[in-house]
Amino acid sequence: MKRLGSLFLVILCLFLSCYDPPPPVKSDPPKVPEQTQPVQQNQNQQPQIPAEPVQPVQIEQIVEAAPESPSPVEYFDPASITQEERDTAKIEIQQLIQRLNGIIRAKNYNAWVTYLDSGYFTTISSKDFLDRVSQSTVLVRQKIVLKSAQDYFNHVVVPSRANDHVDDIEFVSPSRVKAYTVNNTGSRLRLYDLEKAEEGWKIIN
Repeated sequence: MKRLGSLFLVILCLFLSCYDPPPPVKSDPPKVPEQTQPVQQNQNQQPQIPAEPVQPVQIEQIVEAAPESPSPVEYFDPASITQEERDTAKIEIQQLIQRLNGIIRAKNYNAWVTYLDSGYFTTISSKDFLDRVSQSTVLVRQKIVLKSAQDYFNHVVVPSRANDHVDDIEFVSPSRVKAYTVNNTGSRLRLYDLEKAEEGWKIIN
């Protein structure tokens, strides 16, 4: 019995010496989140600021932002014109219209132009004015399109202004008057606006 016990111990020792335990399982260390490194800006580079959306500019805003300065209005009292000055001006303008009637009947454009103020001549030579007059019923019916001040003279002035006569005038300034004619019904119609220049009366409208 003692021999069996010794034999068991020998076998147990041999078994233990031959047993190789499995290596321990290595667990991965916990991942540490990477720290975001701050982006270094160039010292000369300005930070980018998001652009604001561009708003359309309204015309009303422009007008309100920069209103035009009103032109000074000079007060004029028609009573400041004496009766003698009024009578003299009326005779001068009646004589002017008579001369213009002869020039218009002769279709003398070059002579007619000399009685026009430079600003008025510029107006009747403008494309906007000529296009607007071309839309009149008479010219549209005749299929006439005005291209110049001479066209205006030939197709508008000559047919309609060769027999004008002045019956009354009205002073609107010391050197400016409105000339009127009175028709068969007694209505007063304005013929011209005229202004006194060094060389005489000029048509301004």
